[in-house]
Amino acid sequence: MKWLSGIVINAIVFIAIAGFTQSFHVASIWVALGASFVLAVLNILLKPILIILTLPINFLTLGFFTFVINAFLLQLTSKIVGSSAFHIDTFGIALLIAIAMTIVNMAISSAFRKEV
Repeated sequence: MKWLSGIVINAIVFIAIAGFTQSFHVASIWVALGASFVLAVLNILLKPILIILTLPINFLTLGFFTFVINAFLLQLTSKIVGSSAFHIDTFGIALLIAIAMTIVNMAISSAFRKEV
């Protein structure tokens, strides 16, 4: 259930961020849900491997390289979902989206933790 609520939250964040920038396009809520699901699957399958492979640089940057990994996974999600429905123009925009998504997810998870 926690995984499914994370997908819905990420879809809402996708829609919200797409409203703020012209460099990130989401066609509809259904596309956002699909992209969020693809991102969740990529996070399960690829992210642990990428974290292990980049452990030395991640250690040297005090964990900030994780944002680069998240941006790469967002770019990969954009390529998998499709160029017209879910599109991120540049890697820099993907990096900003990754940072924004991390901040929003941290705020939401801390709010739910205090509530329960």
